[in-house]
Amino acid sequence: MVTDGRAALQDVRSHEVRSPRQPRPGAADPVGGPADEQRHTSSHTSAGPVTIADRVIAYVMLTKPRIIELLLITTVPAMFAAQRGVPSLAVMFATLFGGMLAAGSANALNCVYDADIDEIMRRTRNRPLARHTVSRRNALIFAIAIGVVSVLFLAVTTTWQAGVLTAVAILFYVLVYTMLLKRRTSQNIVWGGLAGCMPVIIGWSAVTGGIGWPAWAFFGVIFFWTPPHTWALAMRYKEDYAAAGVPMLPVVASERTVVRQIVLYSWGMVACSLALIPASAWLYLAIAVPAGVVFLAAAHSLHLKVVRGAAAKPMTLFHLSNLYLTVVSVAWAVDAALGWAPVGWSPW
Repeated sequence: MVTDGRAALQDVRSHEVRSPRQPRPGAADPVGGPADEQRHTSSHTSAGPVTIADRVIAYVMLTKPRIIELLLITTVPAMFAAQRGVPSLAVMFATLFGGMLAAGSANALNCVYDADIDEIMRRTRNRPLARHTVSRRNALIFAIAIGVVSVLFLAVTTTWQAGVLTAVAILFYVLVYTMLLKRRTSQNIVWGGLAGCMPVIIGWSAVTGGIGWPAWAFFGVIFFWTPPHTWALAMRYKEDYAAAGVPMLPVVASERTVVRQIVLYSWGMVACSLALIPASAWLYLAIAVPAGVVFLAAAHSLHLKVVRGAAAKPMTLFHLSNLYLTVVSVAWAVDAALGWAPVGWSPW
């Protein structure tokens, strides 16, 4: 249930936010992607001259490349699984290139809308718009342009359904998550995270023109993965979010509530990963089960430490979540590429 956290947020800001801690590398965007923190590699500041190289880097940084990496990691396995083998290289290239542009468009539009709070939050102050390396007008034009290109490119080179789904993903991320949910409810990343699940069904659709049930199962993996991943990060940067007026769950709820929710969503994530076993071979089974056990053990360990009042390290779970999703995605892809007979029934 979506709950409004603004009242609680005001209370937290008045009592807790005094001197936000200096963030460390590894922050993440609350939609299913890793590494939200944008670390500009140039030493340029807004007070110095802006070179062409600075501008090129700035436009690239607007797209949040490190988030795109994870989205592509979840797209490829879906394509291999849809083919139950190695899909056409042309289709793979077209899907990944179009998906990269689409994700970049959505991320850049997010930067445009959130430019005000990016200047406040310490972990986002190096983003191009916060540094005024790029104007909001130019960033908006850039974001819309690559978004339109991505939709048309996928529709022409893969399937029309993939193009439509891509447009839906961009619009949902920008209109629903960024503009409607992010600053209004503590459940922002739960529902906003749906956009981060879309690459799976887009990848499947690009290969088959339809959406098989294994794609929906992996969609569920990412949906349930997003809250533990993001809330673990938000526990570490609670004051940062509060200072910007973003009611992430760790900002408006107790730590016990947060870690309890992390455990519940972690079980949902692992359950969805196991739902893929009947449509996969023994390789996926041999990797997904122990990976799930390790993640659940870490989630329960975090919960136990918070309940006992011991020193908790949520960033350990955050980094583990990135590793978990990568391992499960690669296992699903390799399992499908080998083309071995499924242990259960075949969806093809």
